[in-house]
Amino acid sequence: MRKRSWGFVAVGLLVALLLAGVVSNYASSHPDGLDSSLLKGCTVDADGEITGGSCPAQQAKDHELADSPLADYGIRGVDNGFLSTGLSGVLGVLLTFAVGGGVFWLLRRRGPARPDDAGDAPREDRQPAGTAG
Repeated sequence: MRKRSWGFVAVGLLVALLLAGVVSNYASSHPDGLDSSLLKGCTVDADGEITGGSCPAQQAKDHELADSPLADYGIRGVDNGFLSTGLSGVLGVLLTFAVGGGVFWLLRRRGPARPDDAGDAPREDRQPAGTAG
């Protein structure tokens, strides 16, 4: 990879880390469209707990990985919410970059098929196109 390409990748990685580590903390904590539509028909208190009514959200269950170290946009064991969310985002970006980089590295190592591998190599006794012999 050329130097210019490495610079582009490095700047992109730094921007992604900045967005994941800092800006992600300022995302809205209000329910998105799906959450809001699932709460229609229920009454909800200030903490977001369902207090009455009937709605699809009452059937919701915790995900199998709800107790994992990176569940709920944070890192379990880090008490500071801002730091927990930021570290979780940075870890996610680095993990995604490592997996993606590894896949591209493996694909690049394979390289394109060469003509002589497919039996399409030009014969030495043939003249190249456009030349007189």
